[in-house]
Formats: sequence, C-alpha cells, structure tokens
Amino acid sequence: MNNIGAALIFFTRLPFWRIFKVPNEYFKQVINYWSVVGWLTGTVMAGVLWGASHVFPLHIAVVLAILSRLLITGALHEDGLADFFDGFGGGTSKERILAIMKDSHIGTYGVLGLIFYFLLLFLLISSLPLHIACLVIMAGDPLCKFIGSLITLRLPYARNEETSKAKMVYRSMVLRTFILSAVFGLVPFIVLLPMKYWLGAILPILTFLLLTSLMNKKIQGYTGDCCGALFLMCELSFYLGIVALYTYLV
Repeated sequence: MNNIGAALIFFTRLPFWRIFKVPNEYFKQVINYWSVVGWLTGTVMAGVLWGASHVFPLHIAVVLAILSRLLITGALHEDGLADFFDGFGGGTSKERILAIMKDSHIGTYGVLGLIFYFLLLFLLISSLPLHIACLVIMAGDPLCKFIGSLITLRLPYARNEETSKAKMVYRSMVLRTFILSAVFGLVPFIVLLPMKYWLGAILPILTFLLLTSLMNKKIQGYTGDCCGALFLMCELSFYLGIVALYTYLV
C-alpha cells in the first residue's frame, strides 16, 4: 500500500497524504505504479464527461472532463509535455536540452505543443459517441500510463538525483512490479473495450518506441518531463487509433 499511496500522492493533488504516511524511499518507485493512478483519473474524467453531458452540450462536457483531470493532477503531465517540446525543439545538445527542460519558463515550442495537443484531444473525444468516449477514457488512461512506465526498462535516467527536478531517480521495474503495473494497465482495456477496438493499442506502442528512440538519441535517457510527455502522446495516439477504427467500422 505504501507504493500505491506514494503514486497517488505524487501524481495527484488530492490530499492522499492525509491517508498514507509514506516513507520517502517509496517515491522512487511511483512510476512503476503509475497505471494504478490511471484508474482514478480515468474514472473521474469519464464520470465528469458522462454527468456534464446530461446538463450541457457535448463539446462543453468534453472541456469540463479535460479540466477535471487537470485539476486532479495539477497539470503535472502537461507541464512535462510543454518542457519536452521546448527542450527537444530548441536544444541542440544533451546539456542544452536538459537545461531548457529544467527552466520553469515556457517557450514557443511548448505553447504551440500544448495548443495542438488540447485541440486534438478535444476533437478526438468529441468525435466519439458519449458511451464509447467514456469507455475509451477509462481504458486509455491506465493503459497508456502502463506503456509510459516501461520507459524505465528501455532507458536510463538522464540526470542524477541532485540535478533532477523531483530530487530523485526512478527505480527500474522488477518482475513483480511489472506484473502489477500490467494488470492495472490492461484489465480496463480488456474488460471495457470491445475486441474490435483492441487494435487501437498499436499506435501508443509505436509512439512509445518512437519517442523513447528520440530520447535515447538526444539525451541518452529520460527525465520526469519525458515521462509526462510520453504518457500524453501515447494517450493521444490511442484516441487517434480508436477514432480511426470507429470511423472505419461505422
């Protein structure tokens, strides 16, 4: 429970610290339990979408659903996405990329990246019928967090503990944590989505491989910002795949 408590405290702004008294060493494994948090954020986002759609037009409900996750997470992943775009867009060396990503100011690449990310996210969710959109959100959030967490198996951490933003280096998965993360990541996907939509998982896997290859080439590792960006881009590609499948099947 300490590992799950640490993940809930780290990845959300909800007062889980009142419930869990977690020693600091457990926070080094939070990424291994990331998919557990997806059950919470995905369910809340889908619940807000479902509830708000019965009061407001669908496009307003989609905005409120997106806003609900931003409030729960404190825009943690979106901050990482902006820093990722700034660093990899404006940096020409490993040292420069890492320095830009650590800078608290947002640049042109970060602004443009967030604009197009939110625009595409809004359009993709709005393109699906309400009941399918809710199921896709509840399945896609933990699935893509599980896929994103595999970065610890593919790349080393690009900073040391002293120079990292969070002042810690994530531990790589062992077999036990991999199995647990896989269970939490895959069960909603398998249970909630009809089999005809399972091909939608191909795009986030390809996105993971592409982005981690880019990270390896540019900075020979990953950072916390890279994790946030990786999750959001995998999730976005998952929605792209689902919308493409829905359009083709209909």
